[in-house]
Amino acid sequence: MTRNAFIPNQASIIKIKAEAENISTFTLSFQDKNVQDHYTFEPGQYNMLSLPGIGEAAISISSSPHQRDALDHTIRLAGRVTTAVSNLKVGDSIGVRGPYGRPWPVKELEGTDVAVIVGGTGCACVKPAINILTDHMTDFKSATVLYGSKVAQELLFADEYSYWQDQGVNLHLTVDEGRSLDWPFHVGVVTTLFDKLKKASPDSRALISGPDIMMRFCVIDLLKRGWSRKNIFLSLERRMDCAIKMCGHCQLGPVYVCQDGPVFCYDEIEHVFGAVA
Repeated sequence: MTRNAFIPNQASIIKIKAEAENISTFTLSFQDKNVQDHYTFEPGQYNMLSLPGIGEAAISISSSPHQRDALDHTIRLAGRVTTAVSNLKVGDSIGVRGPYGRPWPVKELEGTDVAVIVGGTGCACVKPAINILTDHMTDFKSATVLYGSKVAQELLFADEYSYWQDQGVNLHLTVDEGRSLDWPFHVGVVTTLFDKLKKASPDSRALISGPDIMMRFCVIDLLKRGWSRKNIFLSLERRMDCAIKMCGHCQLGPVYVCQDGPVFCYDEIEHVFGAVA
């Protein structure tokens, strides 16, 4: 997208949508129309967003790959850069370089039963893959989304759930702290929804995104249920920093998450992510 990997393209913020407390989706459009017209990405990739004098942060792209006039980044206020971004308004500029990283293996999912298992803000990096599922449902045997969060107020993209279901996605929601909040759906961690999944078969594929500990327990349960290590994919997007294998902050054993990932087959990283079974 840029001739120099260190030089960002400038984009304008054209929309800001609050998703949850301290979490908003920023819709960006490149100021250079040629860049906007030629920009493409795959589900699971990310951009480096930057502000002069503040720094930059790796943020997953949360819009559909089919959306060509703009792109979304769903951002939690968590550090110096994201706090500064949260103070921006529509019309302000932000630097963008990317996209980077290995995406979800969407083409490999065709003709299979797909399970998307998500915890908390991990929904942002897997949402483009869900968009592919909903846009091309006939290419897949089935699609199930299991989405869990601590409280209902932290579930992202709630206004899209009805559409996902209308397109054929089997959506199941759960929260850890639902009993005292009159939560009408399931209560418990996301693994307590695993009985909603189809029985494991060679055509079963799982995409998992969320906190590391949540993903580890998901893998443990899936393996116990007969899922193949080669059919489980994880996003380690929380570990990224420079995006070009320079700083070493994302190194995990022999791999660099920023470019070798952030999406990995569990079979590839079992011994460095954590041998769980």
